[in-house]
Amino acid sequence: MSDSSKSPDDLEGAEQPFITHLIELRDRLVKALVAVGVVFVALALYPGPAGLYDWLAAPLVAHLPKGGTLIATNPISPFMVPIKVTMLAAFMLALPVVLYQIWAFIAPGLYNHEKKLVMPLIVSSTLLFFAGVAFCYFFVFGKVFAFIQTFAPKSITAAPDIEAYLSFVLNMFLAFGAAFEVPVVLVILARMGLVSVEKFREFRSYFIVIAFVIAAVITPPDVVSQLSLAIPMCLLYELGIWAAVLFVKHTQAPDNETAR
Repeated sequence: MSDSSKSPDDLEGAEQPFITHLIELRDRLVKALVAVGVVFVALALYPGPAGLYDWLAAPLVAHLPKGGTLIATNPISPFMVPIKVTMLAAFMLALPVVLYQIWAFIAPGLYNHEKKLVMPLIVSSTLLFFAGVAFCYFFVFGKVFAFIQTFAPKSITAAPDIEAYLSFVLNMFLAFGAAFEVPVVLVILARMGLVSVEKFREFRSYFIVIAFVIAAVITPPDVVSQLSLAIPMCLLYELGIWAAVLFVKHTQAPDNETAR
């Protein structure tokens, strides 16, 4: 039957589910934005944008020469940069709510065995990203800034720009957060049948080389920070192989599954 032979009632019935999905998507996005906004307001009240930036800059300030501070070369930077930091912190703290809204939107369209895969991946990817960011802030930054100061000439007074520092921090957070997602990538590739677990085991030695190359490219040129990224990536690769075996085993689709 051609489209021209369809009655207006048929067309209206086809449009209704699409409109319903759009309305639900809008509601989910609104809830996610509200969660981010609520956290932003809470952080703006305490500890405040300035307090958050001071906390973010603490690893660098601790290794500056006595009396050293950060500077702002743009007139509006002292206002905009702390606001950006607050927005970033609000999004990260509200990320579980955002991801839940995404999950609630796509879950009705998944089979039961797919639901068993997606929710653990959302939770694990969030936790691994936070772990990467925390590892970078609490361990790597201190080592990197200490290394830089040991090579700084005595005739130079270090006064980093706050916007440049924020850009550096974001790049490092994204690099370490993404690097800690290695197990999730392996699980997805194995579960989709693109790469077998046996191939991952055979690729182990090549991945070690790749991990050190990536660490050399995206981290500052000191051995400590490069090892701090490469070694966790190698360990997480082994964790990913182990996790892939479990996920493939426990999330296989049963025969003739139709339940959603």
